[in-house]
Amino acid sequence: CHLIRSGRPGRLPIRHLFVPDEEVGSLTSRELIEEEARRARYVLVTEPARNGGKIVTSRRGGTASFDMKVTGRSAHSLAAQHGRSAVRELARQILDIESMNDYDSEFYMNVGIIEGGTSTSIVPEHAFARISMSAPSSEMAEKAIARMRAIRSYDPDVTIEMITKIGRLPGYEKSPEIEALFQHARQLAAEIGFVLEGVNGAIGSDANFTAQFVPTLDGMGPDGKGAHSHQEQIFISSLVPRATLLLRLFETLG
Repeated sequence: CHLIRSGRPGRLPIRHLFVPDEEVGSLTSRELIEEEARRARYVLVTEPARNGGKIVTSRRGGTASFDMKVTGRSAHSLAAQHGRSAVRELARQILDIESMNDYDSEFYMNVGIIEGGTSTSIVPEHAFARISMSAPSSEMAEKAIARMRAIRSYDPDVTIEMITKIGRLPGYEKSPEIEALFQHARQLAAEIGFVLEGVNGAIGSDANFTAQFVPTLDGMGPDGKGAHSHQEQIFISSLVPRATLLLRLFETLG
């Protein structure tokens, strides 16, 4: 709107795509994202900036999620020996899954949601867990997915169903076209008055989908800290410079 009101509409049409399921992998939005990327000449992803305002010019990893459904056998809690606890089985599996974490390598398995049981007087027949995986490389992601799919129950009378949802794979490298786009953004940032740096981002974002078709810059949003915590915040001081950079990119890209 500012560009139109100021009489500087830019050289290219601008389309904004708001993705409602981005945080859970864009599983239902991916097709639309890729369709729009094929129509575009450039893509700017407004994920938050990385530490110190860095933008992401490549991503080496990917994401996936898993739904684990555990089925045991119900029984009265006073005759628990005749039942098979799905919750107990799930608890053992959770410890195994989270032992896969390798924080130094930026590989993360997180059991974020668990459910199970219906009453304290009943051996739980059903249990459920939803697990997220974030891997710094496609190779590590593929190995973890294979390991998750190979999970078997400790109790032979308990069954496990694993539903895998591939998220953002594969990663992408900084192509010459992305490098050229980054250098253009860097020059504009210098004119605005700040230094723009690029970084290789671990894990994944919707940029994984668009970069295979079109030059993409990620992390174009404001800088901040504490992502996904009660202390999450953005730095007010970054709002105007980052918005101005987007404005100048809209004006100059053609």
